[in-house]
Amino acid sequence: MAAIIQTQGLTRRYNGQTAVEDLSLEVLEGEIFGFLGPNGAGKTTTILMLLGLTEPSAGSARVLGYDPVRDPLPIKRQVGYLPENVGFYDDLTGRENLRYIAELNRIPEAEATAKIESALATVGLADEGDKLVGAYSRGMRQRLGIAELLVKDPRLLILDEPTLGLDPDGTNKMLDLIRDLNRTRGITVMLSSHLLDQVQRICHRVGIMIKGRLVALGTIEELARRKMGEGAGLDLEEIYMRYFKET
Repeated sequence: MAAIIQTQGLTRRYNGQTAVEDLSLEVLEGEIFGFLGPNGAGKTTTILMLLGLTEPSAGSARVLGYDPVRDPLPIKRQVGYLPENVGFYDDLTGRENLRYIAELNRIPEAEATAKIESALATVGLADEGDKLVGAYSRGMRQRLGIAELLVKDPRLLILDEPTLGLDPDGTNKMLDLIRDLNRTRGITVMLSSHLLDQVQRICHRVGIMIKGRLVALGTIEELARRKMGEGAGLDLEEIYMRYFKET
């Protein structure tokens, strides 16, 4: 599989403090990649560099073949980014919010209508589209956030803590949705999270960030073998804690 994200020595410093240091990784097309680490590990800073929203202090990145510093617009057209806190107009309905997003992306009206209805159905909000977003639960807002991304037919989704604050039912719906989009539409997903059990459920490979550095990269089986030996269990939390304690 080809790499849809590549970084080489990617580094970001703020006021003498290093947020991300010498990051080199690949996210492969068609996979769900788990980007793990505690709060402050550098995950969000990495995402902002990949999207061209902040410039690296050193190193380079390629997303869908483009340099985020020089060519951020083609990346924004093909990548859907769901931040930790999704922003919507609460006094508009879900459908009206999506219509506004379609207009911003200059999608023709007839095409936009079809995309909006398809997106709402995909995320399970077809019957809630005319409700004001101010009345949505957090889980519904998160799913509307995914619908917003689907309106522009992304090749890659970058999701920053998409299940944070959701109840178990909302979490299961979100994880099932992510897995379904990957399986049925072939959308590559980069899932940033510190919730290890959820990452283990749906991710093909994982990268572990600690204190701004990538300390592990591979499948859960590969990480378990490297850190705990042949025949080791595949408990991601135990594997993660081994790396965390050593770092």
